[in-house]
Amino acid sequence: MSEAPLFEIKGLHASTVEGGDEILKGVDLTVGIGEVHALMGPNGSGKSTLASVLLGSPEYEVTAGSIHFRGEDVTDWPADVRGKAGIFLAFQYPQEIPGVSVLNFLRQSLSARKGIDLSVLELRLAIMEWMERLEMDASFADRYLNEGFSGGEKKRNEILQMAILEPEMAILDETDSGLDIDALRVVSRGVQEVRRDRPELGVLAITHYQRLLDELQPDQVHVIIDGRIVESGDAELAKQLEREGYERFGVTA
Repeated sequence: MSEAPLFEIKGLHASTVEGGDEILKGVDLTVGIGEVHALMGPNGSGKSTLASVLLGSPEYEVTAGSIHFRGEDVTDWPADVRGKAGIFLAFQYPQEIPGVSVLNFLRQSLSARKGIDLSVLELRLAIMEWMERLEMDASFADRYLNEGFSGGEKKRNEILQMAILEPEMAILDETDSGLDIDALRVVSRGVQEVRRDRPELGVLAITHYQRLLDELQPDQVHVIIDGRIVESGDAELAKQLEREGYERFGVTA
């Protein structure tokens, strides 16, 4: 009997809870253990909606299809249960949480994820090691979560969370959005550092740009148009999209 894929989306349809508009119209996608997949598409194609649905956002309702994680149907699991199970989402726009330090946020999150009640000192040592690897200033640990952070600092903080929480499946929702070239390289190298420590980690990187994929070197690239994946291929597909855009899929600028 073959082992189940790490992450499998089957015929996924989803609508907004309030308006009822269908955004995802039958998404199929499978990520194996240790694989990196990229999802690309024009604005309004359903990329960020898919990321939200995969983590169980209450703003969306799955109307058909399923989401499986390590062979288990997690379609109806709430977001916190998915997170504890090992599914991680790096947000396109990370939220500021005044009054909660990065250190305390990670301590609470790690306790929920693994049931480990690390001392502040133990966690601080782990965080400092990763901050050095992610080229983050050590003072970040005591700053309030994302408050006053630059765009690059917020994204690096997301990668820090991914490193400390050790998920099995990471969904990166436009992690490259708003980053300059140098910050993008730091974030991309951070993702690769985490994968070096945890080669079994599966990654779904949602992006507009080829430049992130130059760093991550995905195993597969998928194109989503109007809520459906219309083409999949290797890294060359991303380069072709960079050159030609989405016109052949009926999308005009």
